[in-house]
Order: sequence, then C-alpha cells, then structure tokens
Amino acid sequence: MAQRATLNSVAEAASVSRQTVSNVINSPELVSPETRERVLEAIDRLGYRPSTAARQLRTARSQIIGMRIAPVGNGVSGVVLDQFLHSLTATAEEYDHRIMLFTAADDEAETRAYADLIASVGVDGFVLTHTHHDDLRTHWLKERELPFVTFGRPWGDERAHGWVDVDGARGTRLATEHLVRQGHRRIAFVGWPAGSETGDDRRAGWEAGLTAAGLADRPQIPVFDGVEGGRSAAARLLDEPAAPTAFVCASDSLALGVVGELRDRGLRPGADASVIGFDDTPTAAVLGLSSVAQPIVEVAAECVRQLRATLRGAAGPEPASTLFAPRLVLRTT
Repeated sequence: MAQRATLNSVAEAASVSRQTVSNVINSPELVSPETRERVLEAIDRLGYRPSTAARQLRTARSQIIGMRIAPVGNGVSGVVLDQFLHSLTATAEEYDHRIMLFTAADDEAETRAYADLIASVGVDGFVLTHTHHDDLRTHWLKERELPFVTFGRPWGDERAHGWVDVDGARGTRLATEHLVRQGHRRIAFVGWPAGSETGDDRRAGWEAGLTAAGLADRPQIPVFDGVEGGRSAAARLLDEPAAPTAFVCASDSLALGVVGELRDRGLRPGADASVIGFDDTPTAAVLGLSSVAQPIVEVAAECVRQLRATLRGAAGPEPASTLFAPRLVLRTT
C-alpha cells in the first residue's frame, strides 16, 4: 500500500521547505506564482490532503464561517445571492474553510444565532449580506471584536468595518449614458421605494447620467421588487402624455415586468422602447434582456480574502474596503 503523502514529502517533491508548502495551503499570497504552481503540482501528484483536525488543534479554530440565508424575495434577482453563496463556498473550500448556513427572521434573531454558533460550534467568523443604516448585526459583532466581513457597504460610515460591494450607481449610470448615446431623451427609472440603500444608490446613478446629459425630465415610479411591480410601473409611465422611450430598472425582475407591459401594448422592446435591468440573471440572458452585471465571483473571493486576513491577524490598521465596478451587458432590449 502506498504511503500517505505528508507535508515533508510534498516539500521534498517540490524542492521547497515545509514552511513554503504550509504557506501555499494557508497563505498563498505570500508565495510567488511560480513556486506556488510547483507546490500545487506536487500536492496534486502525491494526493496530499491537509489534516483539518490537526489544524484545528494547532490553531484553536474551527475553520467554519457562518452566513445567514436571507428570506426568499419576490423577484428573480435572488439568484445573485445564490451565485454569491456558491462562489463563497468554493473559494472558502480552497483554504479548507467550510460555510455554515443558518436562517433568522430579522437582525435580532441573527445576532442570537451568532451567539449560539460561537458557543456550540466555535464559528471563526461571519459573512453578512443586506447591510443597511444602523445595522444591529455589525454593531453587535464589533462590540465583541468578532471577525466578519460584509457583502454590502456600511451605509453612512464606509470606514466602520471591512466590506466588499459593487458600485450600483456606476452601473445605472453606464446604462443611462448608453441610452443617451442611442438618442433617448426621456429615460425613466423603475426602482424601489426610497429608503432602500441599494435602490437609492442605483437611482443616484440614473440621475447622474441624466444630469451629465443635460436632461431635466426624470420620470420614475417607485414599486416593490418583482415582475408585477415592473409591469404596473411601466403601465403608469406609458399612460403619461409624454411617455418614456427607455427604461433603466433597479433589478431584472422589474425590467422583465416592463418588457411584459410593452409587449402587451404591441410595442417592441429594443425597437420601440429600450429596457435595461440590473443583476444580469440567467433569466435575462435567456430572454435577451440587457442588464448590468455584477462580478459576483470576484466579490465572494474578496470576502474570503478579507476575512482570512482578519483571522490571521494580517489585516491593516484601517478596515479594508473594496468597491467593484459592474459592466453593462447589451442584448436585444
């Protein structure tokens, strides 16, 4: 029977030290790309598998990261969080971490779940989503000096803690500027009611695009997310004396509702009126909906990187923050 590969045998095969192999496994950013590739090749060839149990004993860590699953929403854009969770799990597993999912009805219930998981499982840290002003969860974690990172800004104080986010305002501005270049002068915004930090951010990008183009007309209808919300908003806007010729939407769900209303009225999306959504969901791709795409894989990887830096004590004196740029994906609408 072949002997089980060890840290020593991998180091010997790759002509490096034991510490270098350990760095490749635990802190790959410390190793040059060439050396890292040589060590990974040796690990793969020898079939080496690090001992999670031994690492837990040595570091007094569980290698577990907690994350709450948000309640199911009313639109198709919830798939973005599904993509984020998949990418987060895959990236965490590369460093031998595991994601532990849990549910909670609200912020208070989520903080109670934190306490339970820390006491029962010894969770190392948390990834949070759906950040908002006066976020009880981040205050709770900071007071106890517990490691965490958020997918979403700490609205109102971007230096409050480590975070990763996508620039929603930049995305809707890209969409608006594209429509202006196409000759549109009455561009509507279909978004959520005021008070949604993400929704307000996306509305601000549309407004900035109109301002840069010198367009004063700003038709908009606030509705709750979902296809029916988008349909009802489009109906009201299209019934106005000066109907919009283009629509920028805060989500693909709303955009699909707008497209449905246009078609019901015998109008051709992309020809008689243009529509751009947000999130670039698989549904948008299938139906030919133009949309703003978020780099979800990169966001998830950066969340893991920031959290691991905190766990290793390698984080800087100031909280880390990363704002990714989205991109505009043009299709038939």
